[in-house]
Amino acid sequence: MKVMNVIGGVGLALVSGLAFAANQGAVSDEEILRQRQALQKNTAGLNVGPQSPRDIDRIFGRNLQTFAPAPASNKMNLCNIHFHKNAEHKGGEFTQYAGNGDGKGFQTGYVYSGKLSQRELEPVKAGAICKGKHSELFPGDTIEVHYVYSSAEVEPGPTLSACVVKGEAMPQLRVEAQVYVVVNDDKALNFNTLASHDVRDGLYQATGIPSDTGDPVTYAGSTTGPDYNEKASPFEVTWNVRPRVTKVDIHSVGDWCDSENIYKEDHAHGVRNLITNPDLLSKID
Repeated sequence: MKVMNVIGGVGLALVSGLAFAANQGAVSDEEILRQRQALQKNTAGLNVGPQSPRDIDRIFGRNLQTFAPAPASNKMNLCNIHFHKNAEHKGGEFTQYAGNGDGKGFQTGYVYSGKLSQRELEPVKAGAICKGKHSELFPGDTIEVHYVYSSAEVEPGPTLSACVVKGEAMPQLRVEAQVYVVVNDDKALNFNTLASHDVRDGLYQATGIPSDTGDPVTYAGSTTGPDYNEKASPFEVTWNVRPRVTKVDIHSVGDWCDSENIYKEDHAHGVRNLITNPDLLSKID
């Protein structure tokens, strides 16, 4: 659990203590710098396209590689939904750095910078929520959900492979990104609703993406994930990242992880280092 601004000194002290303990195993700033330098070395002079994630509040970027923007999501097929523990992007209401983490994409990224009540931060009485090899979810955690769309004739399924048709050219890809903070409150949004889908006008569509979290920041980038900390992602992705956070009931996220969801998702994915090298960033119009 990360340091967060909460109402009440006891809650703040508790969360700060947990964050301090969690950060004891974090890699050094020098290791993160080494990874950034390796990425720069491995992309220099190779005409690499713009990368993700980024700070959505900063429009800078001097990557000259361009590709046609993907169509609007309602003109494409939803092909995958997954989430990362902590936001991969920075900006809006998620600007607080979670720390360097383990150097492999866990316990790093960005977290909600707003306030939560002690009630919302109460530990859950059930077992572990969305527990994986590297992490699990606790009240107050931030997650970034990626609703992935493809221009191919595909249907929702596991991983990026659900977004392509074997033997065909790489389709256009779009990601609708929404950051949530998980809270111990059954009156918060239900993740099963947020991750629901339907067929509309012959296309698979996510039907639960919030419409009240600000105008999305649209930019040209790539796929993410810590596998690309030291090498470029070759995939071209049009991103729509919403700047405001909304709250989701942690128990509903756990129910989704425990269910037989069609994406075969049961835990959070790791986070790629924020891309800060202007040579690897597109300019946001």
